[in-house]
Amino acid sequence: MKQKGFTALFERFSTDVTKATGSSTAFLLALITILVWVITGPIFHYSDTWQLVINTGTTIITFLMVFLIQKSQNKDSMAIQLKLNELIAAQDGASNRLLNVEDLSEAELLTLHRYYTVLVEKAKKDAKITASHSVEEAEERHVEKLKDQRQRKARKKSA
Repeated sequence: MKQKGFTALFERFSTDVTKATGSSTAFLLALITILVWVITGPIFHYSDTWQLVINTGTTIITFLMVFLIQKSQNKDSMAIQLKLNELIAAQDGASNRLLNVEDLSEAELLTLHRYYTVLVEKAKKDAKITASHSVEEAEERHVEKLKDQRQRKARKKSA
């Protein structure tokens, strides 16, 4: 998918800057900047201007980096969610309700969490600890297990 104009330019710029600022070279450059600032302290008699230079510089860089980092995290998060959606969609028996689960409200997420808590409790009771189930499968299996258990008890009583 090709983007046009400013959006494409900004996308490329933000990707390049994110990669560059996350490098060892960027860290060393920042460290050298701080060391130069510290060393020049006595030269400038630790003046207010000397302090203002580092404070202003770091504030501006921090302010800009917050937005750049957030953009990068949003992009990474969306890529991960899409990969997870593909895995869920491709898996037989997986619940498609979990596709785009990140778009649900907090209340809806808590409801799903409760369902999966029940699933975990049911899975703990299974003989196979590595068995994997969807919520629907787990509920069906649980009901079948209860029926089987009742039938066995009924057979024992009648025997």
